[in-house]
Amino acid sequence: MQVTTVGLDLAKNIFQVHGVTGTGEVAFNRPLRRAQVLAFFERLSPCLIGIEACASSHHWARELSQLGHTVRLMPPMYVKPYVKRGKSDAVDAEAICEAVTRPTMRFVEIKSEEQQALLSLHRARDFIVRQRTQLINMVRSLAAEFGITIARGVARAIEFARSIIDGKQPELPDLAQDVLRVLSRQLVDLHNRLGWYEITMRIQARLSRQAQLLQTIPGVGPVTASAVAATIGSGRQFRSGREFAAWLGLTPRNHSSGGKERLGKITKMGDRYLRQLIVVGMTSRIRQVATRPERADPWLTKLLQRKPARLATVAMANKTARIMWAVLTRDEPYKPHAV
Repeated sequence: MQVTTVGLDLAKNIFQVHGVTGTGEVAFNRPLRRAQVLAFFERLSPCLIGIEACASSHHWARELSQLGHTVRLMPPMYVKPYVKRGKSDAVDAEAICEAVTRPTMRFVEIKSEEQQALLSLHRARDFIVRQRTQLINMVRSLAAEFGITIARGVARAIEFARSIIDGKQPELPDLAQDVLRVLSRQLVDLHNRLGWYEITMRIQARLSRQAQLLQTIPGVGPVTASAVAATIGSGRQFRSGREFAAWLGLTPRNHSSGGKERLGKITKMGDRYLRQLIVVGMTSRIRQVATRPERADPWLTKLLQRKPARLATVAMANKTARIMWAVLTRDEPYKPHAV
């Protein structure tokens, strides 16, 4: 009995495999312990293996590919419609096995270890930024209880924290000073640690050709470039720039019916971190229109004349995402059109 397609439902300890033959007959549907997975697939002839794109899926995809199998990763939301009834590991594995054979299914590109290592740097940096924001908000709120206001901005909050550490706020009660001093030391330490992440990220961006190409696009810095390069690689898993922009959630939501086209707000369905980085970069370009109009994009300048700034920011992010896809797939730097 030749198995042609296998659905693998990943888990922490107990995995579920569902295999079918070329005629659609079920060959097996059984659980496997983590230590048995590789030995099980070593005994199988090369076949098509479907896996939901989730935690550890890229690791298992690389391991199974080395055994000669063809591995396809799929977004879990696209596998959900193939679940017939109920919820169990056996049902999920069967749905994965059926979904991977669909001709219209969309797949996720398998990431290399280098890509995942760079993404771990981005996740850690984002985590430190959120922790720093929480500490700044806590210090602000505690200081406000004693009538002390801190000006907006991270730099002003760090300056206040250092003044607390140096004992330059004598009007505060001793206990309040002790509490704020502990929080301030933690805040300054996180701020200094964030500088290491920034430096490391810039170094990694210089070592990546794809990140260097992306930085030729206006409004795209080393952080955004390295994040995009680590997430999508060559970008060839997307058929067009619009498909990449739609994957990021930067395209309008479609509610068309009966021949009437209705477009709403952007979907926000894709990678939230990438979308946030691109939108922040385009926000800086919007500000440049006012400060340096001679260097501004003419298309963006005309758009701002008839649309609000926030809407123009998202529209520019959509356009930039399409340019990113073109730069990566063509493997050449961005060349702006002559005005």
